[in-house]
Amino acid sequence: MTFYQVAYTVIKPLIRLFFPHRAVGLENLPEGGALLCANHISGWDPFLIAVSLPRDSRLVVMAKDELFHIPVVGFLLRKLGIFPVKRGGNDLGAMKTAIRSLNEGKRLLVFPEGTRVDSEGSVEAKGGVAVMASRTGTPMVPVYCGTKQKFLHRTTIVFGEPYSPVIAGRRATAEESRQAAEEILRRIYALDEVSGWS
Repeated sequence: MTFYQVAYTVIKPLIRLFFPHRAVGLENLPEGGALLCANHISGWDPFLIAVSLPRDSRLVVMAKDELFHIPVVGFLLRKLGIFPVKRGGNDLGAMKTAIRSLNEGKRLLVFPEGTRVDSEGSVEAKGGVAVMASRTGTPMVPVYCGTKQKFLHRTTIVFGEPYSPVIAGRRATAEESRQAAEEILRRIYALDEVSGWS
């Protein structure tokens, strides 16, 4: 088994114990590569999404660069298939890594808002998410993480239907990227209506 699969096997029962959750809409995940676009309300979001997927999902994650400067943490993150992105500018290295991962048929988890957000509309989606999708022909899958995760409180992770932005030319214009990013963000928050736990 890979390092990721070993970590998944160890971490999943712990996450399910301390943060009980259910996954809805896994049937919406396309075969092969996919750009999983999620809202971001807690540091636990990546873990909950990861353990909601099958162990062999070939998941890679884009995370803020600051985490990789913490001793040991940075090493473990890279071993888990997580790579850094510098916020506040155009990180070409991160973009190339993301595009390569998608072209290899992996599932890439990103947070279009680029930071933790308490409520819809607080932050605009970054256009880079649409650039990744358009350049690789990879579908974008909206993912909604339910209300802020609290210790021993139940939450729901909802996977919506894939969305592919419409691009007029070979590459998306800045305006097309902005519109596509806004649309995927709208689709993410629209999943709130099915996020309740019955």
